[in-house]
Amino acid sequence: MDRTLFSCVVTLGLSVPAICQQPVQKTETVPLYRVTVIERSIDAINYQYRAGPTKIDFRGTVLLANGKGDATVESRQGRTEISASFANLAAPTRFGREYLTYVLWAISPEGAPHNLGEIVPDGSDHAKLHVTTELQVFGLIVTAEPHSAVRQPSDVVVLENQVRPETLGRTQPILAKYELMPRGHYVWNVQEGFERAVATAPKVSMDRYEALLEVYQAQNAIGIARAGNAEQYAPNTLAKAEQALSEAQRLQSIRANTSLIVQSAREASQTAEDARAITERRKQDDQLAKAQAEAAQAQQARLEADAAAQRARAEADAARAQAEAERAARERVEADAALARQRAEPPAPTADRIQPILAPARTAAVQTSRTQLRLQLLERLNGVLTTRDTPRGLVATLNDGAFSGTLLRPETVNELSRVAQIIAGQTGLRVDVQGHTDSAATDVLASERAAAVRKSLAAGGVPASAIASEGFGNSRPVVSNATRAGRIENRRVEMVITGDPIGTMPYWDRPYPLAPQR
Repeated sequence: MDRTLFSCVVTLGLSVPAICQQPVQKTETVPLYRVTVIERSIDAINYQYRAGPTKIDFRGTVLLANGKGDATVESRQGRTEISASFANLAAPTRFGREYLTYVLWAISPEGAPHNLGEIVPDGSDHAKLHVTTELQVFGLIVTAEPHSAVRQPSDVVVLENQVRPETLGRTQPILAKYELMPRGHYVWNVQEGFERAVATAPKVSMDRYEALLEVYQAQNAIGIARAGNAEQYAPNTLAKAEQALSEAQRLQSIRANTSLIVQSAREASQTAEDARAITERRKQDDQLAKAQAEAAQAQQARLEADAAAQRARAEADAARAQAEAERAARERVEADAALARQRAEPPAPTADRIQPILAPARTAAVQTSRTQLRLQLLERLNGVLTTRDTPRGLVATLNDGAFSGTLLRPETVNELSRVAQIIAGQTGLRVDVQGHTDSAATDVLASERAAAVRKSLAAGGVPASAIASEGFGNSRPVVSNATRAGRIENRRVEMVITGDPIGTMPYWDRPYPLAPQR
């Protein structure tokens, strides 16, 4: 199937900073819908465990009124599987030149967003997606995004789930406020010659279209990270993203296999998003450290002022005592001076008063220490292997190319030795090695690869008691196995690093904005 290259027409010839920082030149604006905030009630569904598949629909918002779709959701052991199909997905660039793709999100009742995967429409504006999630209760939305590795949904919400009468499961509403555009209203930027460019754009195969789209998304992701000053706060992670993008562009220039181009481009987008998130967190840490330093200076100034006041009171008491000594007996003067000093000086704080004040500060300091160590480990691991910070822990991934059958390649052994040194240098960490494949026929391969990685980590210095390995076969795919690129991506070994020193919360985690139910 061919695909008109209109999604990329508006970005051709533009550098990444131009895409990310400069406003779109408007030649005509047609207001479609003006609103400051739209309140929409999304139904979160608690899908019945092992009760079989259930159907839901997708409806378009005011931004994509003709958009529609449906999904089959089934709760299974350890996961929930979602098979979705969509129609009338117009090019995301209609919402702005920075929007290159669509992303499916699961929203928990507490408002936490989870990126389930990228939606790539074909030449007929149709798309399909098969994904899994660990969530049991969630609602579904679709947003337009600058790249597929984003961790927070944008304001451009185009589809949301709609419960059918026959849907199996218990529903509970999520009342969320979608701010459609930052300035409080939505307008369609009609660019001069845009329709003519779409009509005359070259036709390319779906494979080439997918590869071009992923490369543009990677450029967007790196541009956004650079604009956030990732070169200063996360240079190693940004450099790894740029290296992956260069490899994708090299493969593209020699017309290599599409799956290899997509794999490198996606790695670049994901790593660039890590660099952006690390940069934001370190900026926040810098601001917090600056605020704490200013608070400490203010506290020191108050202490010095209190000490000066105490000295002044003591001097006044001494002068008064001397004057009274001239008028009355020495014993009377000393008694009066002691009583005056006792009334002027506040009682010394006791231990039971100090402890409740210091307890929150100690808790905050422990959490900050864990987050800083988690960021340091993520940065160091990213310098060796592609590593993500997830609710499961720090996840370092070895792809299919790291193995020759069940054996580790020599360069992979060297990389694992460096990873082992990083982990062994921090007491209290645990590593769960998890092998994955793309078919039930290769379940044994998954277990043997995981065992080989466990043996290599133990040889590198990680205590054997702190390492476990397990093969999951094809039970936990990250993408659909319908394409060769998807099967390559699903053949992997993940090292999940956890432990009390780095805590249990990802550094990027924050709640999804919600309004209370009325």
